[in-house]
Amino acid sequence: MEAILKKYLPESAITAVFELIKMHNVHLKIVGQRQSRHGDYRKLLNGAHQITVNASLNKYRFLVTTIHEIAHLVAFEKYGRAIKPHGKEWKYTFQQLMLPFIRPEVFPSSILPIIANHFRNPTASSDTDTQFSLALRQFDEKDDSKHYLYQLLPGNVFNFRGKIFRVEHKKIKRYLCTEMESGRQYLFQPNAEVEVLN
Repeated sequence: MEAILKKYLPESAITAVFELIKMHNVHLKIVGQRQSRHGDYRKLLNGAHQITVNASLNKYRFLVTTIHEIAHLVAFEKYGRAIKPHGKEWKYTFQQLMLPFIRPEVFPSSILPIIANHFRNPTASSDTDTQFSLALRQFDEKDDSKHYLYQLLPGNVFNFRGKIFRVEHKKIKRYLCTEMESGRQYLFQPNAEVEVLN
């Protein structure tokens, strides 16, 4: 397992992540790209704990996602299954598990303040914290076909998960967009990945 983790994690995080996986008896499954999530945790019928993480994530997002999912397992075991999946117990557990990794040996110094700020109050999805998400995305493999909503102008049309939208304007933090077929309006995070049509 440690040899496999070398491909996906920052070098100085491998041993500590491997120890967490062993300690909590986690079956880590690395899977192909999924649109809706970076990873997930589930307790299987046989009682085993399975965590799946997308193989396409860069090493820093892979680390955060793996610890995010282990935090679900640890929080459920410590506080019981009645807790909210991303409630205060999970947040506290996630913070505690991430703390040993928030250092310059693991993350580049340029993004450490953003990482530290995010973990003061971690969100259910790292994508909802725009600054944090963009800090991690700068380490993705370069792909000129990828565009983010904040790069578009009002009037631009884009495809998002098979639906066509037009950018209206920026609200306080998010963008108001109109779905062309229904005329319904939606708010999008600035870091939503979209296919630009015009």
